[in-house]
Amino acid sequence: VQLQASGGGLVQAGGSLRLSCAASGRTFSGTTWFRQAPGKEREFVAAVRWNNHSTYYADSVKGRFTIRRENAKNAVYLQMNSLKPEDTAVYYCAASPTALITSAVRDPQHYRFWGQGTQVTVSS
Repeated sequence: VQLQASGGGLVQAGGSLRLSCAASGRTFSGTTWFRQAPGKEREFVAAVRWNNHSTYYADSVKGRFTIRRENAKNAVYLQMNSLKPEDTAVYYCAASPTALITSAVRDPQHYRFWGQGTQVTVSS
């Protein structure tokens, strides 16, 4: 079982990046993006359920980020627009084999499978 995250990089404030998370080895109930900035705890960013494509967003990214699943490629994408310096962090994708209740989707402790992380740096 593997989650492969990619797409990070350096971008100026106001720019865009698209992160990808490719899953292999099994199916999951949903995929979630978290991020962790230096000296801070890992925080929820966005999530998508595989069965009905329901999405969830942190308030800090709502309206700027879009998460979507592409079934044919077994991948989840995070389109990040209007990036801000405070979006700078290592972004991780995580997946759960079982369906999580809505309140648990945002908690990293409920995820068994994690990608390796990809660095996103937004310069001012």
